[in-house]
Amino acid sequence: MDKETAAALTAFTARYCDAWHEQKGTWPQSEALYGIPSPCIITSSGDTVLWQPQPFTAEQSVKAIERAMDIVVQPAIHAFYTTQFAGDMFARFNNEMLTLLQTWSEDDLLRVQENLIGHLVTQKRLKLSPTLFIATLDSEMDILSVCNLTGNVVKETLGTQKRQVLSDSLTDFLNLLHPVV
Repeated sequence: MDKETAAALTAFTARYCDAWHEQKGTWPQSEALYGIPSPCIITSSGDTVLWQPQPFTAEQSVKAIERAMDIVVQPAIHAFYTTQFAGDMFARFNNEMLTLLQTWSEDDLLRVQENLIGHLVTQKRLKLSPTLFIATLDSEMDILSVCNLTGNVVKETLGTQKRQVLSDSLTDFLNLLHPVV
């Protein structure tokens, strides 16, 4: 596993949880994750769930993607999706507001891998270089991804060749993220 990416993700998650504690006096909360089983759940109340990150307990890889697509996935992506179980986290990178995607449970990892495979199949069909998404943006057509050829973090417009490099590596990207509560 890519230890630098794992450490950067863990550090960002700690900053995110600290921001929640500082601003709201609680662990992070989510309405979107309410009712979905996870080892992260502290308690559920009304229509929200309070969560805290937990160590990842399954196999620490996304080899299903590699097998399905017959590619080698950047080590940073393995680390990104298998370092921890956590809820999605809101953040800012420069002027971009984003939702950093995370794995909520072992079942969620299967769903994430299926979605990543679908994304890669579409890119292959459109003859685009392979990327693996890590975050969503307000625009439904734009996402943040890791280029599987270079390891760069890019902002890409789905279904097009339009890509803007935001960071040389996922580790650097995570280290520059600011939590948004």
